[in-house]
Amino acid sequence: MNKETRIRKIAEIIQLTEKSDKPERIGVYWKDVNRSMLVCQIPLECLIYNKYNGRILSRTKSLESQGHIIDAETKEGERKIDELLWQSKKNRNEITKIDIEKKGQLKVGIITKDGIIIDGNRRVMLLNRIKKYDYFIAVVLPVELKDDPIEIEKLETTYQMGEDEKLGYNPIEKYLKAKQLYKKLNEQFDHKESINKIADWMGEKPSEIKHYLGVVDIIDRYLEYLGYDGIYSMADTHNDGKEDLFLYLKKWIDTFKDKDVNGKDINKESDKGFDNYSLSDVDDLEIICFDYIRAKIGKSYDGKIFRSIASGQKKNHFFGNKKIWDSFQNYHMQYIFPFLEKIDNTIPIDYNSERLEAHLSDRDSKYRDAVLENLTKNIRTHNTELGYNKASDEPMELVSDARKALETTNQKHKSFSSSNVLNQVEVINQITTDMLNNESPKRLLSQIINSLESVKLDSLESREELLEKVAQINKISFEMKKKLGG
Repeated sequence: MNKETRIRKIAEIIQLTEKSDKPERIGVYWKDVNRSMLVCQIPLECLIYNKYNGRILSRTKSLESQGHIIDAETKEGERKIDELLWQSKKNRNEITKIDIEKKGQLKVGIITKDGIIIDGNRRVMLLNRIKKYDYFIAVVLPVELKDDPIEIEKLETTYQMGEDEKLGYNPIEKYLKAKQLYKKLNEQFDHKESINKIADWMGEKPSEIKHYLGVVDIIDRYLEYLGYDGIYSMADTHNDGKEDLFLYLKKWIDTFKDKDVNGKDINKESDKGFDNYSLSDVDDLEIICFDYIRAKIGKSYDGKIFRSIASGQKKNHFFGNKKIWDSFQNYHMQYIFPFLEKIDNTIPIDYNSERLEAHLSDRDSKYRDAVLENLTKNIRTHNTELGYNKASDEPMELVSDARKALETTNQKHKSFSSSNVLNQVEVINQITTDMLNNESPKRLLSQIINSLESVKLDSLESREELLEKVAQINKISFEMKKKLGG
């Protein structure tokens, strides 16, 4: 059914409804006035889905970024949007479908006079699947979509993003909705007014809208980094806990970086970062975090460990300590970056794939499997180092931990006699020797005496070499005795 026919049929239904015995009316807040509007039964065949419905915005944007044209007025476009709406909340849709079959449509929808659905896309999708009903209960706005797009966007957002509806949206959809609204409004209004209007329509504070725009900016950079520009389904945070990671990263970038009056990045010089960090360091932080976010598929790792990278006061995270940050970053470059190139070389992105999302998900899964162990190991290793650093004012705790670690070392393990392990034992011995020497030479000498008394002279090592060491000890003892006046 073409547009002209839809407009004519809908107008006829309005006239018939007005002439009925007791026509129903409801209040609709249209153009800043609560207006009484007629409730009509509109044939499903007269309706056109809104492809930019908030519940499926990430999916339609992803498809369009791949070059797919979604024309809601064609059968193919209708089927595609219908499927996207169904899959967006499949479990909830199953429940609502049963409820509508039993009770009928309870909530009145909103359409334009040319049949575009402003509020009720999901209900129409379910009615189309039920087949028990061939109409949609709705009020009809006195305009076409093209006549007053801003006012219709306002009405649509107010209804779709009202307090009772927000829970039905995946996180990424509300971020994209804010971006979409800002892009439209900023063509007519300045930044502040655009933000205020979006806040009013979405029932949020202006600061929250700025937050939404900041999050979607991070998501855009993430997708660009992976080569998935505009494919928002690859950043869908609903099922795998990625949203928290994006939120943490945004907070960190806001903490360590700012913009000047021309919108150019500048160092914020936050005291939560290590001394004299640069914008380049903040860029490295962002890229490393993107690699962790990419590996966050399902329950691949506890998102809480992610916070160790840069969350809180400088003593509580890697980016607050230059030595730890450099070590953490170097490990990442050595053991993670090579796999990024390997994935790109062995599984290049096929942008023409008919199953692009599945193709990209497969790439991400292979990346996750290849790097997950090293990603978690890097954080845990440097978390331990961070813990030691934080406990530097608590020597008893650190020394006790070191003693326990040494006591549990298996000296019978075949690797214990390797030169690498024995070299580390010597380093440890030198550290403890220096500690005792700085605080109490007497304790150190007592320790040396105990060590000498426990030396096993039946060692397989060379007798001549052992005698040489004993001679050196005698010489050192004689010199020490002279210094002490003995």
